[in-house]
Amino acid sequence: MKLRMELFVKNIEKSMEFYSNVLGFSLPKDINKKYVPVRKDDVVLGLGEMKNLLKNHPLKATEGHQIGLGVEIVLEVEDVKAIYDKVVAKEYPIHTKLTKRPWGLEDFRIIDPDGYYLRITSSTSND
Repeated sequence: MKLRMELFVKNIEKSMEFYSNVLGFSLPKDINKKYVPVRKDDVVLGLGEMKNLLKNHPLKATEGHQIGLGVEIVLEVEDVKAIYDKVVAKEYPIHTKLTKRPWGLEDFRIIDPDGYYLRITSSTSND
């Protein structure tokens, strides 16, 4: 089994910029502005514009409601410090700074342009 997530966003251009330039995901060669799968290693996130969902679609956020509420997207990486340094260098806002956790992980948290909550993490068991 594999997991692929689809994130419905307000502005697909802004999301493509964030996932490719801030987090290092690759964009497909042919870009369809209605749906763009971004990829990094084994992770695929499908980006689709919220406006393309039917009016009564259950995934469509209503005006004033937070997108992604109750969901944390966890990206496991080899070197969280390197990713953290790249995100900081891009001057992207950090929600929770890089922290070593007592359960053997090191992580930081950011919020994407649409409000999706991302935790980027690595194991510290090799330290």
